[in-house]
Amino acid sequence: MKNVLTDRMLDFIAASPCSYFAAANAAWRLDEAGFTRLLESQPWKLTPGGRYYTMRGGSSLIAFTLPKTGLPGFIITASHTDSPAFKLKQNPHLPGKAYVRLNTEKYGGMLFSSWFDRPLEIAGRVLVRTVEGGIAQRLVELPECPVVIPNVAIHMNRTANDGAKLLANIDLPPIFAPGGAEASALALAAEAAGAAEADVLGHDLLLCNRQPGTYLGAGAPWIGSPRLDDLECAFACLEGFLSAPESASAQVCCLFDNEEVGSQTRQGAASTLLRDVLRRVCEGLGMGEADYCRAVAASFLLSADNAHALHPNHPEYADGENCPVMNGGVVVKFNAAQHYTTDGVSAALLESVCRDERIPTQVYANRSDLPGGSTLGNIALTQVSLHSADVGLAQLAMHSAFETAGADDPAHLVSLSRALYARTLRQSDHGGWTFQA
Repeated sequence: MKNVLTDRMLDFIAASPCSYFAAANAAWRLDEAGFTRLLESQPWKLTPGGRYYTMRGGSSLIAFTLPKTGLPGFIITASHTDSPAFKLKQNPHLPGKAYVRLNTEKYGGMLFSSWFDRPLEIAGRVLVRTVEGGIAQRLVELPECPVVIPNVAIHMNRTANDGAKLLANIDLPPIFAPGGAEASALALAAEAAGAAEADVLGHDLLLCNRQPGTYLGAGAPWIGSPRLDDLECAFACLEGFLSAPESASAQVCCLFDNEEVGSQTRQGAASTLLRDVLRRVCEGLGMGEADYCRAVAASFLLSADNAHALHPNHPEYADGENCPVMNGGVVVKFNAAQHYTTDGVSAALLESVCRDERIPTQVYANRSDLPGGSTLGNIALTQVSLHSADVGLAQLAMHSAFETAGADDPAHLVSLSRALYARTLRQSDHGGWTFQA
């Protein structure tokens, strides 16, 4: 059924065509809520009870609220701002007699066929020279210049429906302008940034599906939208963070970029970003190295990235006993090789919270002979060692240009993140763990 929270989530996704916009929109919400932005290159002056955030790379963000007294540990959620897309190369044009095409490469694992024959918008950031001689990041969208990747007609490719190998350099460049036209994608981006093309010193521009999200099915039980993986979780975790009550723990909300390409970037989950922020929080509160280690040991990370729902036409791809459905609640993800970080301890801790709060849960595991993907949790834990569980919301057509999920599920993840943020992880004298509200 349609609901206000899901409407707001679809609006957030529509306003976030790529990771730079997603991070900026999250920062705007934090500004509106009274958070103070901190620059990594500057000293941090922190006060108990304060609310802060910092950004790295223009596309990753970590926000945190501090308890009024002490710091027993951190309660953390992590999701990602990026989605598969086509990225423009630095020299982005492929001139031709009939058409000027855009020179692109794939970003992340994509379902190529879903990107054909739909209007795609150029969006991202340009780095421009300022009058003071510095360099400024400016976000740009070019809605007046949609492009398209045209399919080959069935009449010319009679075996198109029998399966075909698609080559990114041959089949997937979009048409941008008629052959011989003087049009320039970089000139249009510079104009959108309010700068001269000569002042554009760098760019990160992508092709994004700007089709608005919508409700699907009889009675509107489902939603369809671009970038549900993973802006659905990013929105829900941020919503839970902003609406959480005060806690004895420090509350931390992480939005990382570059998950779709492995996270091993300056602003990805494999970077030092989370570790750096947690250390600086402890330092800003007058805590030493041993205090930092103690706090991390009593911390919990909820890694939130969407999960595969049971497919209506191909149930054979699922593990019949461990496959979630849309609108079935938060999906707790398991993998013996620890591609997902959930183990017996973190699953028990999570289940205790969900039972207390009456939050529906279901489980996911890959079919045993099919390898699955990895996500933020096990990557982030290489930098910061703490208890962690991987969760998500069930969806279909992951990495398609347009994905499908349950309309009711965002509220379940909001409830879970809010409930976690209200708790503190405690260890008993006998070594056991519990969440205290």
